[in-house]
Amino acid sequence: MAEYKRVLLKLSGEMLGENGRLFDHDIIDHVAKVLVEITKRGIELGVVIGAGNIWRGRSGGDMDRVTADQMGMLGTVINCLAMRDAVQRMGGKATVMSAIEMPRVCEIYNTQNAVRAMKNGRVVLFAAGSGNPFFSTDTAVVLRAVEVKADAILLAKNIDGVYTDDPKKNPDATLIKEITYEKAQEMRLKVMDSAAFALCAENKVPIVRVFGLFEPESILNVLDGDETGTVLRPEA
Repeated sequence: MAEYKRVLLKLSGEMLGENGRLFDHDIIDHVAKVLVEITKRGIELGVVIGAGNIWRGRSGGDMDRVTADQMGMLGTVINCLAMRDAVQRMGGKATVMSAIEMPRVCEIYNTQNAVRAMKNGRVVLFAAGSGNPFFSTDTAVVLRAVEVKADAILLAKNIDGVYTDDPKKNPDATLIKEITYEKAQEMRLKVMDSAAFALCAENKVPIVRVFGLFEPESILNVLDGDETGTVLRPEA
């Protein structure tokens, strides 16, 4: 069983929504309870949340890409604020750190402050992605993981791992239990975007674990050693 001291968790925005849209407060509270439980176990925790329940840049039609991506970044801030509130109501401590300056709403991201907060048992919610357009929250979670020297990245998805092809379209697609970042990129597997893969490979992120988040407790199961899903590692 792997023992993690500091992990970065990526949650999709859709999982926080009612039928994938806006907010399902029961689900948000449920996830918050799990996040508080993780910190009670002494694991330092950072979280990146997508904004798919609020906005997806590619749904902006002919909108300018920079504007669309900025709207997505602001959507992640809203989700992080909602999760901070829920964590605090569940008896935990949480801090939102944004890559875009908005001091009246949340803290500006700073690596040293983020590490200090995690060491003090706070759930650190990394908002606004990388602060730049053209980069996804996949890239943001890897960037933050490298910066804070996380032991692992946990990617909670709406599918139970990485497959050779889209299992919804190809019945012959098979689950991949373990693969290197380089091989996954070579196979064009759509686990993360290419920038995220490149960051993982170049910085030798120890492990990325992809698993299905059908119940929030799945996160605890993975931390307890459940081998479900797919493990991605750097080349030896």
